[in-house]
Amino acid sequence: MGIKVVANNKKAYHDYFIDETWEAGLVLQGTEVKSLRAAAVNLRDSYCRIRNGEVYVENMHISPYDFGNRENHEPLRSRKLLLHAAEIAKLTKKVEQSGYSLVPTRLYFKNGRAKLEIGLARGKKLYDKRESLKRKQDSRDVERQLRDRNR
Repeated sequence: MGIKVVANNKKAYHDYFIDETWEAGLVLQGTEVKSLRAAAVNLRDSYCRIRNGEVYVENMHISPYDFGNRENHEPLRSRKLLLHAAEIAKLTKKVEQSGYSLVPTRLYFKNGRAKLEIGLARGKKLYDKRESLKRKQDSRDVERQLRDRNR
């Protein structure tokens, strides 16, 4: 069946250096899966938090399902992530030890199951952001010149 990407968090790559990534399952309510399949999700301001030995994603907006009834889900509720205990221990150690955060980078379906890729992130300074934007712009210019020369 493969992988179907539902949402990317481009802001995470702009604001943070992503050092490592993990794949986590999501604990979802009934209509949330239908909203995810319709790509009605926003990862922009979301983040992950470790509470009582469990990882939760906060502030991830999944829009209510259009054809749902009064049993529809709450859009901004915190959702539990499914990770192995050893992975949670490793993440906890890294987050507490140094200046790392857990940030969702993309949401996708893998073999019919919703997965969230979370990244271990270090914050970028303003000059780092400018540098990455400059590098991206330079590579675009080079590609444009090569394309124009080959015509």
